[in-house]
Amino acid sequence: MKLFLAPMDAITHQAFRNLVARFGGCDEYFNEMINASSLLAGGSWEKFYLLDGPEPEKLVWQLTDKNGEKMAQAASLLAERSGIGIDLNMGCSAPQIAKTGAGIAWMLKPVEETAAMVGAVKSALENGAKDGRASKRLSVKLRLGDEKYTEEKLHSFCAMLIEEGVQMITLHARTQKQKHSRHSDWQAVEHLALRFPQIPVILNGDVKDRETFDLAQKTAPHAQGIMIATAAAQKPWVFREIVGSKATMTFDAEELALRFIDDVERFQPQEFWKTRLQRFFAFYCLNFSFGHYFQTQMLNAKDNDDARARIREYFEKCPGDKSKLI
Repeated sequence: MKLFLAPMDAITHQAFRNLVARFGGCDEYFNEMINASSLLAGGSWEKFYLLDGPEPEKLVWQLTDKNGEKMAQAASLLAERSGIGIDLNMGCSAPQIAKTGAGIAWMLKPVEETAAMVGAVKSALENGAKDGRASKRLSVKLRLGDEKYTEEKLHSFCAMLIEEGVQMITLHARTQKQKHSRHSDWQAVEHLALRFPQIPVILNGDVKDRETFDLAQKTAPHAQGIMIATAAAQKPWVFREIVGSKATMTFDAEELALRFIDDVERFQPQEFWKTRLQRFFAFYCLNFSFGHYFQTQMLNAKDNDDARARIREYFEKCPGDKSKLI
């Protein structure tokens, strides 16, 4: 079963993907979502969203926007770049995204409008194929729908997606308003995979270690992959744990944190440094003995040099946390 790194805003940029690759990586990396309108406008920050390291051949570009025409135009640009393909964000339920008409809003619009957008993106990918190469893969990441969700409605929506050319679907099996306190409905993933055996259906939600991976496989045996989000943000080595490498590995947790800051400075604009560090360390710090204290220290860091000083101070006080064996 394939393993996927989920797209996470302000997290799955190249600096973070470098950490995941350091521990053996995964089958596919989804980048943090790219806003189609911003990409087309050619803003100064967009080049950082287009970085494709460390394994360009495994990268999937995720697009978001409220405008279907701009989604197609952005797909045309991305079709010429490296990577596996384009993923359409129809799962983000954050109010600031959904209210604009993007993210999960595409599941709630008139079906004809969403179908037209998907078809236009598919055509853009096909038109972008050159020199006899196959077009980039088109996939969609979605949720169950709104609070009026029924399995029949979800399957009808997915049938439309497939008819318009979608080749893979990732299901985060929660409704629009369901929080992470409620367990993802893995059975819904299994039912979707059985209903559409002609494409890969990927399970997303609540897989955080080998035990939950095994349980997800048992619950949805016809899913062809599992996508991991926040567990990877906390433990960039989670894919190595799940694969069950026979060789143990020891690494320096302090050095890893410091290297991440170095890479953020290399691969992100200065305006993003603080938020990128805060997003990562909000999860990473929870691996340690005094995790919430460490987390608070890092979230309050004034700048990168202050963050480095706080990291060194923590591991000086807690030397037993410095070396980790996986």
